[in-house]
Amino acid sequence: MWRRSFSTTGETFGQLTKKKWDAVVIGGGHNGLTAAAYLARGGLSVAVLERRHVIGGAAVTEEIVPGFKFSRCSYLQSLLRPCIIRELELGRHGMKLLKRSPSSFTPCLDGRYLLLGPDQQLNHSEISKFSKNDAEAYPRYEKQLERFCGFMDPLLDAPPPESQQGVSSFSDKLSNKMNRSAFWARCLRQAASLGQKDMVDFMDLLLAPASKVLNNWFKSDVLKASLATDAVIGSTASVHTPGSGYVLLHHVMGETDGEHGIWSYVEGGMGSVSMAIANAAKEAGAQIFTNAEVSEVLTEDSSIVKGVLLADGTQVESSVILSNATPYRTFVELVPTNVLPVNFVGAIKNSDYSSATTKINLAVDKLPQFKCCNTNNSSPGPEHFGTIHIGAESMDEVHSACHDSENGLPSRRPVIEMTIPSTLDTTISPPGKHVVNLFIQYTPYKPSDGSWEDPTYREAFAQKCFKLIDEYAPGFSSSIISYDMLTPPDLEREIGLTGGNIFHGAMGLDSLFLMRPVKGWSSYRSPLKGLYLCGSGAHPGGGVMGAPGRNAAHVVLQDLKTIQRQ
Repeated sequence: MWRRSFSTTGETFGQLTKKKWDAVVIGGGHNGLTAAAYLARGGLSVAVLERRHVIGGAAVTEEIVPGFKFSRCSYLQSLLRPCIIRELELGRHGMKLLKRSPSSFTPCLDGRYLLLGPDQQLNHSEISKFSKNDAEAYPRYEKQLERFCGFMDPLLDAPPPESQQGVSSFSDKLSNKMNRSAFWARCLRQAASLGQKDMVDFMDLLLAPASKVLNNWFKSDVLKASLATDAVIGSTASVHTPGSGYVLLHHVMGETDGEHGIWSYVEGGMGSVSMAIANAAKEAGAQIFTNAEVSEVLTEDSSIVKGVLLADGTQVESSVILSNATPYRTFVELVPTNVLPVNFVGAIKNSDYSSATTKINLAVDKLPQFKCCNTNNSSPGPEHFGTIHIGAESMDEVHSACHDSENGLPSRRPVIEMTIPSTLDTTISPPGKHVVNLFIQYTPYKPSDGSWEDPTYREAFAQKCFKLIDEYAPGFSSSIISYDMLTPPDLEREIGLTGGNIFHGAMGLDSLFLMRPVKGWSSYRSPLKGLYLCGSGAHPGGGVMGAPGRNAAHVVLQDLKTIQRQ
């Protein structure tokens, strides 16, 4: 009877327990699947163990409302590393990207609106409605961010230059030192190529609040607010928080089909990204098991991993474990107590997993009609294709929404990013009807005026969001057929995101690069031999990027080669 708790991607459950695997991956999110694909391509036997009935983690498509397919958590694609798309041939495995143009729409209650996108002439015309000087400055702003992204880009596809822990042989120590020296030499060359002025501006971007950066570039409140939402997306930070400026790089980071800074929908929803990676992994020989919850990492003499224990008591053997779970889930909840160093566990516990994000996915019977556009057309218009910014006409409004959350309250006027992927993807909703995604800030994990476990409280907040949209698009509330709502506790319980944090931990400057997940352990390895971290809690961080999975797999393959040489 116990076998019935498992489903697989075609393999029999007996295959999971009949042998010792070269590697086991905990979690079938996109990073875990990416790691599995590269490990299998490297010749290893790999088992992926996913707790839920469906793979993908936060990059998942689910039909919650009959006929409507929701990208329940992540909802846009741009950050997935080009090398992964190319090496795993994700297009051949079913991933189809749908470019958005325009990509941004900000309606205003005074009847104006701002459209932005890849069309530079459109951008100039639209921004000129608010400020001709801003229209002239905007291309220079984007070019500068692109240069900074060019500086950072090589850092994403390789492990940080960590001093390798536990290296004993002289040759390995020398190799590690040479690799670190070569890394820093490349950084110096890149810094020199930028020049001093750009490097100073880059440091200002890294350290300054987003509001300061944007105020130095622009005058228009609507333009600044539209751009500022990039700096606080998925975080608890305000636009005035020091260090929030660097997240503005997301505006131009990533690409779609070679076009930089273009964000796209994925046909079939974000689960199609995970399915394409899974298909590549299976083609290489990896085996994927769903409904296979890991409850413990098994160790030998508290010094080396020997497998995992599933929730039903089944043991799966392997000397290499990669965890796609959050750092907290991995090192505090799955690894037995007293196995890891106290200081390491303390640092993991003290990391910031806070969240103020709620996602609402809706099935609607018609498109929202925005007052400022003076149209009443059932077909999608330019305002429907991109990200629609609701309740953020100035940076002060964004800050006020954050301030409410800091005081323990869901924002009185939430900051909402609305997307309508069904305007470009006809596979996710019935004809004439649409899927609407609402990414909402700010909603504290434990509100001081109620509980997310209270259905009445949840419904009241959802209606607050719908009524705010009604101010810009009258009648939106009446178009709702049904909806699915994920608050921070829901994201933690259903998706496994500690604290509801969509990045597996805050992306502040104190939690990036050599300090992700914690200082001294940025190389995907852990103090427990054979246990690696391959999720967004590792470098380079969150977003549907795949880099942590790819980088971790390469580290594992490198370590196994080193062991074979010894």
